[in-house]
Amino acid sequence: QVQLVESGGGLVQAGGSLRLSCSASGSISNINIMAWHRQAPGKQRESVASITGGDITRYADSAKGRFTISMDTAKATVYLQMNILKPEDTGVYYCNVKTWVGYNLRDYWGQGTQVTVSS
Repeated sequence: QVQLVESGGGLVQAGGSLRLSCSASGSISNINIMAWHRQAPGKQRESVASITGGDITRYADSAKGRFTISMDTAKATVYLQMNILKPEDTGVYYCNVKTWVGYNLRDYWGQGTQVTVSS
């Protein structure tokens, strides 16, 4: 089992910045990917950014150039630095971890942290 604790959400004006953190605990030795997803009101959850243990990163087109995902392996913590925030970035941001359980990848999710960007 992996437990995830997120922090860093809040209310910010358009153009501002926020930094989200997600700390993992429990069975973290087999973590393969750490990622951030978000869910806007009335919309499906979507991937924002992901990072592997080898520091390979991927971003949604909407996040490229504005968001940066990073990982502190020693602390089992993933960060999402969000700059030049836009009202359309508003939503609940969820931390996601994929871990190897045998030969299968298992998903774990955090409780979510609210990000609200005012215009």
